Amino acid sequence: MTTPSSARVLRNHPIGAELVRGAAELERTERGWLSHRLPAAARAQCDDPRLAAAEAQPSGVRLVFRTCSTVVEVDLLRTRSSLVGVPDRPDGTVDLRIAGKLAGRATTSGGDVVRTDMVSGMTEWQRGRVGTVRFAGLPSREKVVEIWLPHYERIELVALRTDDTVLPVPAGERRVWLHHGSSISQGSNAASPSTTWAALAAALGGVELVNLGLSGSAMLDPFTARAMRDTAADLLSVGIGINLVNADVMRLRAFGPAVHGFLDTIRDGHPDTPLLVIGPIHCPIHENTPGPGSFDTDALRAGEVRFVATGDPADVAHGSLTLSVVRDRLADIIKDRKTYDPHLHYLDGRDLYGAGDNAEHPLPDNLHPDAATHELIGARFAHLAFTAPGVFGSS
Repeated sequence: MTTPSSARVLRNHPIGAELVRGAAELERTERGWLSHRLPAAARAQCDDPRLAAAEAQPSGVRLVFRTCSTVVEVDLLRTRSSLVGVPDRPDGTVDLRIAGKLAGRATTSGGDVVRTDMVSGMTEWQRGRVGTVRFAGLPSREKVVEIWLPHYERIELVALRTDDTVLPVPAGERRVWLHHGSSISQGSNAASPSTTWAALAAALGGVELVNLGLSGSAMLDPFTARAMRDTAADLLSVGIGINLVNADVMRLRAFGPAVHGFLDTIRDGHPDTPLLVIGPIHCPIHENTPGPGSFDTDALRAGEVRFVATGDPADVAHGSLTLSVVRDRLADIIKDRKTYDPHLHYLDGRDLYGAGDNAEHPLPDNLHPDAATHELIGARFAHLAFTAPGVFGSS
């Protein structure tokens, strides 16, 4: 018999891997549990602070448990990144979903701040307090609760409290979709963690999401390919292009072999798994202009964030990459590989967001979709990939 909610007392529950979905591993820290989306072996092979920050931001990571609780509290220690002279992002959002439907939303507070001066290169770490998100008035019936953690704040889980028992939910009821991409896949500018385009597509497709969207870090890194190789998954996808262009990290000569090597490594662990390669969505500043990308200084002086492409279009003749070049080469690579890999597929990102969409839904910072466009992309991906005869159609 369920105890009346008015008489219930909140109780603490241990946080462990059995309650966490979407993470490669959990690390015990001084103040809590930090989720990592890349395993330790991968993290050890790259000392880039941007990658370290992105993989510890729990996009797609959620607490999942079965309970009759009417109140759920989670203590979180967030770490926010701040750039001197660049407007801060809004506070992070935590979504609570029941049976796949949004049942509560809260914002994070407190926490640490890492402030970086891009001119001097100096970084300051300001220590802060633990914050709490609280969800009350939940139905007292037995239900599966999913608590989606912020997609662009580093989060340490400190404590979980409810007014009833908590039980793990066994995995395996739904197919697992493992996706790798850039900040667009991580969810930059999405309204909340469960409304990034990948999370929305996963919900519409009825699959379990493991999101390896890594802001600024979709670089065809071998350690990321090995992480995907070693992660159990029923469906695989890889977004390729925008970070290679806006970071100006390679030329056309290196691009083709790097793509082949990345896909070969994934195939070592998933030889027959459906694998979808996604070309870049439309992005006007980089369609025909190489990187590197940079902040628009005039916009920053006005208190806004926008990006510009600083490369020379003439350098394309010498091997510089643009989004147009990347799409053409990817299409050729996938066409060639399909002769011996029938489970490999290609999706032009402009089918998710094209030039026509840019007129109605312009990229607010010239690079990242806004919240409404995440919804558009998520719905289109679900239709193209998860609806028969899509490559991820129900098996």
